[in-house]
Amino acid sequence: MKFEDVYQFQNLYQAHVKSRRGKRGRREVINFELDLGQQLCQLQWELRTGIYTPKPYKQFQIYDPKKRMIHALQYRDRIVQHSLCDNIIEPYTERHLIYDNAASRKGKGTHFAMNRLDGFLHSFYKAYGISGYFLKYDIHKFFDSIDHEILYRLYEKAFCQDTEICTLIRLFIDSYETAPGKGLPLGNQTSSWFALYYLDGLDRLIKEKLHIRYYTRYMDDGILLHPSRDYLRECLIKMQEYVGEKRKLEFNQKTQIIPISQGVDYLGFHFYMTDTGKVVRKLRTSNKKRMKRKIKRYRHAYRTGVMEMSDISRSMASYLGHLSHGDTYYLRKNILEHLVLSKQTEEERSKGGEEE
Repeated sequence: MKFEDVYQFQNLYQAHVKSRRGKRGRREVINFELDLGQQLCQLQWELRTGIYTPKPYKQFQIYDPKKRMIHALQYRDRIVQHSLCDNIIEPYTERHLIYDNAASRKGKGTHFAMNRLDGFLHSFYKAYGISGYFLKYDIHKFFDSIDHEILYRLYEKAFCQDTEICTLIRLFIDSYETAPGKGLPLGNQTSSWFALYYLDGLDRLIKEKLHIRYYTRYMDDGILLHPSRDYLRECLIKMQEYVGEKRKLEFNQKTQIIPISQGVDYLGFHFYMTDTGKVVRKLRTSNKKRMKRKIKRYRHAYRTGVMEMSDISRSMASYLGHLSHGDTYYLRKNILEHLVLSKQTEEERSKGGEEE
């Protein structure tokens, strides 16, 4: 891996192809493609000569499920970011992550993490029965609290022979902050990889020093499984010391030790094990309420002509597909039975206009 891999024309072009997926109708993409060759050559020249600097972020809010502020790079900067991640950061970081670090990696994701926890519970039951405990941890304001200097030192150590790579990584780290020297923006490809690697030391502590066999992590949400509550308490103390001293982070109030019999919330589902060793995944209550609100919005959007049936069908197919990874047959059946859509009549529309 060398800096030239970032600005090779073919790599920049491939980064452009990946960056435009699902966005080809947007004005910034259309404008970029009107003079594609010149635009890529300009980026190549800026990177090669060391004058490249990311432009200011665009901001917008999403609700997933709570309100979040997303900061998006401008299109030309997303291309550079894609090339940096695909050719430098991902190949290096991927080699150093543990197998059960599940977020944002090829062949992994939420369903992989859920299946791993499911498998761990089956294995645990064979060895210990149902007498055991979860240690669930969650980092307080994780992305907002990541320390720029600590993060940069991790990559500086890795790429100490290539100062140009270090300089470009530093540009993206320092391009955003929630407080002086703190924070990564949600939505950046670099942010996902930086966040994965930032807690790799915690993963190593848990797996290699504390010898926890049953452990899975999705970004800053981790689950440890062990037969001894006392040992998990000892683990938690060492983990708190590590994240506080080495990463300047702290666990939030969601961090707790829970009997297996009570079950644990992970990635939107509630996992628990029956006395016979069967692992059950139920959708969390808060997610059910979210789903009901979403169906209500769909009904209104279809009725008033804001959304078409095809748009609602695509969204619901994705949502139902996710639900199918849990024990949710009757829930999915109930959703389909209650998703009755009807168009607003001319009389209703005219009445609505008069009321306005």
